[in-house]
Amino acid sequence: MAALAPAIRAQETGLRTIFWGGQARAERTFKVFDLFSAARGGGPVASEFMGFNDYWAKVATLTAGGNAPDLIQMDYRYIVEYARRGALAPLDGYLGGALDVSDFDADQVEAGKVDGKLYGVSLGAGGFCLQVNASAFERAGLPAPGPETSYADLAGMVSDFNAANAGMHMLMDASGNEPALENWLRQRGKALYTPDGALAFDAADASEWFALWADLRGKGVCVPADVQALSTGTIDTSMLVSGKAATGITGVNELIAYQALVQDTLKVTNMPLVAAGGKGGHYRKPTMLWTLANTSTLKDEAVDLANFFTHDLEAASVLGLERGIPCSAASREHIVTGLTDLEKQTVDFFANLGDLLGDIPPPPPAAAGEIDLSLLRTISQEIAFGAKTPEAGGAEMVSGANDILARAG
Repeated sequence: MAALAPAIRAQETGLRTIFWGGQARAERTFKVFDLFSAARGGGPVASEFMGFNDYWAKVATLTAGGNAPDLIQMDYRYIVEYARRGALAPLDGYLGGALDVSDFDADQVEAGKVDGKLYGVSLGAGGFCLQVNASAFERAGLPAPGPETSYADLAGMVSDFNAANAGMHMLMDASGNEPALENWLRQRGKALYTPDGALAFDAADASEWFALWADLRGKGVCVPADVQALSTGTIDTSMLVSGKAATGITGVNELIAYQALVQDTLKVTNMPLVAAGGKGGHYRKPTMLWTLANTSTLKDEAVDLANFFTHDLEAASVLGLERGIPCSAASREHIVTGLTDLEKQTVDFFANLGDLLGDIPPPPPAAAGEIDLSLLRTISQEIAFGAKTPEAGGAEMVSGANDILARAG
């Protein structure tokens, strides 16, 4: 394999890609790129990777400058935004030829569509979970969070937990975490957005959400604001890996990468319940998708790489479950017999959710990324540092979100 720099493997010409993730993802990804280059007899694939928080500013800059890489790793929440402003090229013309999704799970094909056209190739089925340091709870003589654990249950454990785990809190501060907010809303029969792209919750909902976390913060259940601010969106700076919190809200598929960096035993479970008997909080989504830049001058080659990434069996062995459960039935069947017990946890996660697994929501509106990055995260941090009350923050969240949606519409 070609030499790997901390965040980029570059070249002057040829295929270019960009993706978010840590070193473990990069090493697997570059191995597959090298397999592709060897199979096609071409030059190396250039690629850049970085943490999730920094990634979107970089992609926005490259796209605005007309210099986007050929393949862009895309999140479900942003695909509508990039497709509708013409930054992505539709893939329908390649179906049945260079691109084969005939053995993909149907929900994963649909998730790559915007306005009826296919723009994204799902790289794996997954979703968000509560990743738990089971050893930390064992040290405190407490049961690790599981299917029936509520936010209130966690608050009730705080004294015993903190006494046994010096310097570690039970939860990361997820008040500014969009997947956590969405899960909480869905358990209460609501959503982030309506099918037509309007906001689906009100100021009272947002205030209640921020108040929940203010209460957890005040009781010492979650990390304080100055500690949470140390996380930059990378695995190595996460509260779970840094040992500041015993839980983290992560993709189910990230268990393997996190466990590689933590000596304690980790497990995955559902998000905390709002109340006993909660339903529908979780859903299966593409962990990420390959999308084709509209400005690419190597579209055929880029689509060929995306197809290789999802269908080549040797590539499937290299990638494993790091990006989620393979969408191609052939790739999934190829790797399943060789999975470790840790990897089987991620495969079994969705099968064990029962009533907590609901339908995937429609893709969020084009402005969802701005609402998440510049509004939810900012307001949640201001509340955490005491600059705003949950009530004021909730009102500002909804009015600001509606303003952003109106401008984008």
